[in-house]
Amino acid sequence: MSDAKILIVEDEGIEALDLQHRLTGLGYTAPDIVSTGEEAIKKAEETNPDLVLMDIMLYGEMDGVAAAKKIQARFDIPVVYVTAYADEKTLQRAKITAPYGYLVKPFRERELYITIDMALYKHKMERKLKESEKWFSTTLRSIGDAVIATDKNGLITFMNPVAEQLMGWQLEEVLNKKLTEVLKIINMYSRKPAENPVTRVLLEGFTVGLANHTLLITRHGKEIPIDDSAAPIKDDKDNISLTYMTNSVSLLIQANSFPKSGMIMGIFCPSVSPLRIPFLLKRR
Repeated sequence: MSDAKILIVEDEGIEALDLQHRLTGLGYTAPDIVSTGEEAIKKAEETNPDLVLMDIMLYGEMDGVAAAKKIQARFDIPVVYVTAYADEKTLQRAKITAPYGYLVKPFRERELYITIDMALYKHKMERKLKESEKWFSTTLRSIGDAVIATDKNGLITFMNPVAEQLMGWQLEEVLNKKLTEVLKIINMYSRKPAENPVTRVLLEGFTVGLANHTLLITRHGKEIPIDDSAAPIKDDKDNISLTYMTNSVSLLIQANSFPKSGMIMGIFCPSVSPLRIPFLLKRR
């Protein structure tokens, strides 16, 4: 992306012009130059640059760290710090804003090019990931099936509206709670808790059948008879993948599938779905 549009935020005029000359020589679009944090935010909004090269120490009430924080939050534009200050205190302040690079003056053109190129690539990949996560989340929220996602420790991170209605919980009420605290499964006759299928699927990694006469108990005490089996599929690194589901009411458990989480489960309302899942519970 050598033709990327870059904004220079530098209050030393000669250094700003030198940096602009270097960037133009590297093939980047002739960068705009501003000298204060306030101007940087305004220019970022007006021109929407692909990247901001930000000096930390700026004249005015707003320094580069404060300006970078606002630019990233409001416009999702990557920021690379260019500064003569590399002390620990400065680094810690800069780190909070999660910059895409940190160049200490003086630096060579090769360093400048590599830092910018890596920052642009990283931001591009992160944007694709965010779009993928947004699409996935929107899909889960929109489908007619109920889905609950957890992290690798079994703590709930997501619940779509259908799941909220079916289970009787709001996401805010169960967020970061253990799945086992929300999902209650018992034997129909003994009334004793049934063996947790989540633990077995993730630990043993093979098809697990539920015991006969198993009940799923909702928050409000409604009992739903369920049966069937858990059928995990592993990739070459032994991560649990998905299996096919067409059942009317099912429980989904998956490791390493939902972005940045360890497993995902769902209780599905009556429908035929092409989703592939590792654990199935159906209404008897």
